[in-house]
Amino acid sequence: MEDTMGESMMERIKPSESVMKILTERSLMMDLGSFYIPKKSKSKPRGDDAYFICKHHQTIGLADGVASWAKKGIDAGEYARQLMDNCLTALYAKNKKIVDPKMILEEAYLKTEIKGSSTACIITLTNEYLHIVNVGDSGIMLFRDGDLIYKSPAQQHRFNSPYQLGKRSDDLSVAEELTIEVKAGDVMVAGTDGLFDNVFASEIEDVIRVVCKKESCLEPQVLARSFAKLALKNSRHKDGDSPYSRAAMIEGYLKNGGKPDDITVVVAHIVPPMEILGF
Repeated sequence: MEDTMGESMMERIKPSESVMKILTERSLMMDLGSFYIPKKSKSKPRGDDAYFICKHHQTIGLADGVASWAKKGIDAGEYARQLMDNCLTALYAKNKKIVDPKMILEEAYLKTEIKGSSTACIITLTNEYLHIVNVGDSGIMLFRDGDLIYKSPAQQHRFNSPYQLGKRSDDLSVAEELTIEVKAGDVMVAGTDGLFDNVFASEIEDVIRVVCKKESCLEPQVLARSFAKLALKNSRHKDGDSPYSRAAMIEGYLKNGGKPDDITVVVAHIVPPMEILGF
């Protein structure tokens, strides 16, 4: 179930001495874990989501291909995957101490020529700040001591129609840039709408608190898997309350239960560098 694009590339590229120097100079780092569950589809087994993790540059990216392209015979998942692959290529080409997420996304967008469109969210950590560029309804939640302290806003033209990058869609002019201060011990949960449409922040808080009681330290991979499977379970509910049904109600639509979708989750535990420099 787990999409290893980005992680597999990362394993093949060993950090240079210059990169290691940059890492040791950081005051905080992201200990990262991820999990991906594509929506069941015989024609598109890889789903429409794509993501990458670059531990060396403390940067992650998520993209959600817009499924409506299927009506034109186009696999939007291919657009999302190419966009994220181009982001990762641009990131390694820079090899700089400070990552500019908007510049990375812009370079990737300009190089992604195939038909389709997708949301995009690039997140990097520099010292005590998360720097984010976002287009659409992917995003992050930030938790401190088990409580939600920040949720990034979604960008939508209208209900269930997010901003999206593509040659025939939106461009980088609609991108929103965010800067969020973090502290050691914080937990960042990044995801596509397959997570946020199906899981309330209170449910994520409950999971984090349970894990904190059972474990001496948080394991991002375990958390990412737990959140993804919770989203999958909730998405199958035909009745009841969900973030998706609440958003629909606000816009005048009656939609009960969850929303089946591709689910991407990336979890970052914010820690001092000495705790994770063994990768």
